[in-house]
Amino acid sequence: MPANKRLRTLPSVDRVLNAPELAGLIERYGVQACKLAAQDELARLREALRDGDGDAEARVSAADFQDGLYAAVQHRIAAEFSALLKPVFNLSGTVVHTNLGRSALPAEAVEAMATAAAGACNLEYDLEAGHRGDRDHHLEATLCELTGAEAATVVNNNAAAVLLVLNTLAAGREVVISRGELVEIGGSFRMPEIMQSANCILRETGTTNRTHLRDYENAINERTALLMKVHTSNYEVRGFTNSVSGQELSQLAREKGLPYVHDLGSGTLVDLVRYGLPHEPTVNEALAEGVDLVTFSGDKLLGGPQAGIIVGERDLVDRVRRNPLKRALRVDKITIAALREVLNLYKDPQRLPARLPMLADLTRSAAEILALGERLLKPASEALGPGVEVALTECKSQIGSGALPLERLESTALQITPIASNGGKDAALQQLAGRLRELPRPVIGRIRDGSLLLDLRCLRDEERFLAQLRESAPPD
Repeated sequence: MPANKRLRTLPSVDRVLNAPELAGLIERYGVQACKLAAQDELARLREALRDGDGDAEARVSAADFQDGLYAAVQHRIAAEFSALLKPVFNLSGTVVHTNLGRSALPAEAVEAMATAAAGACNLEYDLEAGHRGDRDHHLEATLCELTGAEAATVVNNNAAAVLLVLNTLAAGREVVISRGELVEIGGSFRMPEIMQSANCILRETGTTNRTHLRDYENAINERTALLMKVHTSNYEVRGFTNSVSGQELSQLAREKGLPYVHDLGSGTLVDLVRYGLPHEPTVNEALAEGVDLVTFSGDKLLGGPQAGIIVGERDLVDRVRRNPLKRALRVDKITIAALREVLNLYKDPQRLPARLPMLADLTRSAAEILALGERLLKPASEALGPGVEVALTECKSQIGSGALPLERLESTALQITPIASNGGKDAALQQLAGRLRELPRPVIGRIRDGSLLLDLRCLRDEERFLAQLRESAPPD
């Protein structure tokens, strides 16, 4: 049949919308959405027929063409309205994974977020006085209690916290910082660029590996606004090195009448050593050294929602609050609700590993993970079928998000190795990893030495995981 005749066989949009097969779809998603989907599908078919596409011609000629057309419209609508943010199994070996949403939140925080999102709340309203309030009120007292700071405020992430502090205290003036602390964080954001965006002048001092107190002293001049220290949380320089302690910088800043700011980056409110983890500088330790302002993240080692926290001297925090940029960088009610619940957990540090998901994963014992692997080995191998070899292997998990970059945690992984195929082992490996990512709850692992490793440290739902593996098995 000529293409123009085939084009005339295509139904109108109204005819498609009036089909009984689409009644439920229209009831759920509305006429307009279904109309657009039908128009798009019919337009795609017309273009394919005009181009002489054999598959399109065969489809239009088929006896079940109408059913196929309705199914295509349903599929298009389902894809359009499906959630783009999906829960995944994080078996990558990185616990606090930036690309996978960083820290999992505790149940208390999730419930508080839902409550805040469901309707009106006293975000900026003083219920006792009956007039406008301050959203920082919900968090400041708890942050001060946990850190020993005089005042606190919160913005949407730590880069914003650093930007706001620098723009408030040092706009148009110089910030003295060690050359060895000009870090680059995820997404290619660099400290010099943040300073430039804050309208500050970077004044480097010292060298990449060695900076002395005299370097700071020599860099200070009439244009100096503040001294800054940045915790190099995502890398470490070893060997012939020297850095200036917080106490020394604090004393120098006081002598010169300058504020001293410390960006901790990941930040933590408790010494992780008490839980058997490596030491990471705490906010309390920084303030005890005499730092005037500390900035840190809410969603890394703190285990909360994305946020940037600023704590320190009240006069400086108040100046930061008055900066017009603060409004542009502020957090919403949902973040405040979640962060408050997470902070409250820190008031009971003994039970923190059992209640904070991020810390629960970090402190999970190697023996517990190995036992999990032994339970999964046989059913996982059966689920994945004869095309792969499945074994247990020792591996190392990392904390992630730039925290403690050299530290590794003992763990166990399922090592899945494709048996050589006509397309080659590498192709089979990529196909396997892709198949797992296409599952309703995608499984994210890492490829190493010709195998797909699924690090079991963060796996909690064994039954669903196995069900997912069975779904990933290729057809016989």
